[in-house]
Amino acid sequence: MLKVRIFSFSYKYNGIPQDTTENGGGFVFDCRFIHNPGKYEEYKNLTGKDEKVIIFLQKQAEMANFLINVYGIIDKSVDNYIKREFSDLMVSFGCTGGRHRSVYSAEKLSVHLKEKYPEIEIVVTHQNIE
Repeated sequence: MLKVRIFSFSYKYNGIPQDTTENGGGFVFDCRFIHNPGKYEEYKNLTGKDEKVIIFLQKQAEMANFLINVYGIIDKSVDNYIKREFSDLMVSFGCTGGRHRSVYSAEKLSVHLKEKYPEIEIVVTHQNIE
């Protein structure tokens, strides 16, 4: 069974997560180009799992377009990995503080994959909010 490990992280505080499987590598997506809710006082202490931040990011056209492209890349990889009987795929999303845009993106990818590929295992790790 394929296991997809999805990470959110902070470029500023801890950097790109290391792949601890024997495969090495994985996909790393930079969310810093998307408007940052963390710049506003009302969102600073929230995360990409909180409703206010979710609404803020859903209003950003660049976020929606970004996720459409991410889904396309990851879906192709998952399809290929399943056919080739690979065991692991790692996908990481980074932003400045690792609390808003990257968390939101990781959560959205997780939901997308669970709906499209119920046969795979998905593990989500938020390095800066857990």
